Amino acid sequence: MVLYTCGQKTSGPAFMHPCAKAGKALAAAGYEYEVRSVSGYRLAAWTWSKRADDRAEVRELSGQNHVPVLVLDDGEVIAGSGRIAAWAEEHPAAR
Repeated sequence: MVLYTCGQKTSGPAFMHPCAKAGKALAAAGYEYEVRSVSGYRLAAWTWSKRADDRAEVRELSGQNHVPVLVLDDGEVIAGSGRIAAWAEEHPAAR
């Protein structure tokens, strides 16, 4: 499984950043995952020029530019920290 993020740490305070919320939820559910960082944080205007190019894969997978986006091993795509967290809680990893 692959978690696309904006490059922010996925282990920081979940209430502060959506990518951290998604990463913490996956870890709490017992998942190991690959992180792929894409440039262009939406609140940092100086990154907007690179954002369209760097997020082309995210857009192709999910139909939008926002991260986090989770791609499961079967190809299912889940976009948004709340949806990723809900999925992780409903589908804990086999231990």
